[in-house]
Amino acid sequence: MKLSAVIFDLDGTVVADEDEYGEAFARVLKKLGVIVDSEYPHVGGIGVRENWPIFIKKYNIKTDKTIEELTLLTQQEYKKLIPKVTLKDGFIEFVTALRESEILVALATSNTWDIVENIFDYLHIEKYFDSVTTGEEVSFKKPEPDIFLVALDKMGIEPERCLVFEDSESGIEAAKGAGMKVIGIYRDNKHLKTLNNADLLKDSFDKISLEEISNL
Repeated sequence: MKLSAVIFDLDGTVVADEDEYGEAFARVLKKLGVIVDSEYPHVGGIGVRENWPIFIKKYNIKTDKTIEELTLLTQQEYKKLIPKVTLKDGFIEFVTALRESEILVALATSNTWDIVENIFDYLHIEKYFDSVTTGEEVSFKKPEPDIFLVALDKMGIEPERCLVFEDSESGIEAAKGAGMKVIGIYRDNKHLKTLNNADLLKDSFDKISLEEISNL
C-alpha cells in the first residue's frame, strides 16, 4: 500500500476516556432511577445521542426529558471529567512520525465539535490533525460509513491509500464500509474479542511501526 493518509477515531482511540464516558452515562442514568454496575454501560462508537434510545428501551425508563436533553446532560457530565482524560500510550510519538513522513492525519468522531474543542483545549492535540470531521456533519453515524467518506473527501484521498484507527465494532464496520483497512486499538482481552474484523490489533501506539502499517 502507498499510505497517504490516516484517520483516527477520538474516544477510546486517541484518548483513553472509556471510564469517563461510562461514568457520565451512569450519573445521568442514576438521576433517572437506574443504577448500572458496568464500567461501560454504553455502546462505543455510535455517539452519545444514539445510546439513549437503547437505554430507554433496555431499562424501561419513564422520563419527560427528550433524547436531546439526555444527550446534553451526558455531555455536561463528561465535560466535568475531561481533566481525568489522558492520551493513549505512544500517540504523540506515533502521530509525529506520521506527519514527519508527510502522511495526512485526520480525526473522525461521532462526538460533537463542542466536545472535540474541549479535549483539544485540555490536551493540546489539535495541531496534529490536518482535518476534523464530527458526527454533526453526517446524517448517519457509525456503523454507517458516512463519517469516513466525508473525512476522505476533505483530504482528497482514495480509500485504498488510507488507514483507520478505531476502538469500536461499529467504527470498524464503518471504516470497512468506506473501503479502508482498519487497525483496532483495544484496552483489554475482553475488548479485544469484539474487534475481530480489524486487519491488525494493537493495545498501544508505541507498538506500531510505519513499516508495519504500510505493509497491510
